[in-house]
Amino acid sequence: MSFKNLNLINPIVRAVTEAGYSRPTEIQSTAIPHILGGRDIIACAQTGTGKTAAFAMPILQLLKRHNPEHKEIRTLILTPTRELAIQIEENFSIYSKYLPLSQLSVFGGVSIGGQLAALRKRVDILVATPGRLLDLVDKRHIDLSKIEILVLDEADRMLDMGFVNDVKKVLALVPRRRQTLFFSATMPLSIKRFAASILNNPVEVTVTPVSSTAQTVKQSVYFVEKKDKTDLLIDILQEKSTVRSLVFTRTKHVANKLVQQLEDVGIFAAAIHGNKSQAARQNALDDFKTSRINVLVATDIAARGIDIDDLPNVVNYELPNIPETYVHRIGRTGRAGAEGTAISFCDADERVDLKNIQKLIGFTVPVRSFYK
Repeated sequence: MSFKNLNLINPIVRAVTEAGYSRPTEIQSTAIPHILGGRDIIACAQTGTGKTAAFAMPILQLLKRHNPEHKEIRTLILTPTRELAIQIEENFSIYSKYLPLSQLSVFGGVSIGGQLAALRKRVDILVATPGRLLDLVDKRHIDLSKIEILVLDEADRMLDMGFVNDVKKVLALVPRRRQTLFFSATMPLSIKRFAASILNNPVEVTVTPVSSTAQTVKQSVYFVEKKDKTDLLIDILQEKSTVRSLVFTRTKHVANKLVQQLEDVGIFAAAIHGNKSQAARQNALDDFKTSRINVLVATDIAARGIDIDDLPNVVNYELPNIPETYVHRIGRTGRAGAEGTAISFCDADERVDLKNIQKLIGFTVPVRSFYK
């Protein structure tokens, strides 16, 4: 199937083709026709399946088709992190290359002045984190009364991060008659109930269930004592000195400490997490994407906005205590049919976490060795 088969207009097809997209992913081919038809969507799709394009392309077409003289913000996309907001805005910019539509992202952690200046110009599509959005609404810099399409992206993470009350405040500010697109990487009962309360007769789309891992990712685990994890990581990174590696930790403290330990032995790395400034986080991402550094240490929340086409190696320095998070982590590699490696470290306290992960994915992760 091609993008033209999805009844997308030529300016969008041309833009995505130039961006290197050859054919729609499963989430795109399933969701786009329903969105173009004006239906509400509740979609479960994990990282790396192309879900941003699945809602961005039809939104652009709907905005182009209707009310060309509309001056207010017409689409609002709520997302949990600054990195993800930036990524979504960049994607919209790519897909709208040949359309007279504009997009803007607003988020906390940076000066509000530049965002206010941008808001004085025409903005068709606004991407926002909940806190900064409500701050701008309270100061009367943003009017949400003309919103036609509302997108909740990474809804599970947004609610996990404590944004539920902010999201409810936003829902009270947008028109009741709207098209709502609800995207979540996981779909526990609490998320389904919340979605049901804000959607109108939605179409349910589930693609690549969260319990599955890509066959292109070669998974393995080392059994290692906690005190030996850093030495093991150094051995692996020195062996893969020319390979970009994304290393996951559970906490900001461990991420910072690990970066220092790596730099002490000549391995240049950077950390991204919630305590880093927006400028520091963006600089770290840029350095990683351009291979100025080959190691990025990240916590799960900060990593949600990382979208890198060629990422060959993921290391779980600490196993997550939520099994689904393991799937999201290793989904950063092995994308678009490319091969990837996912290495996990498991100490004595994490054996239960490993057992739960293997139960979820239905796969026994091969043991590489017992490291001492």
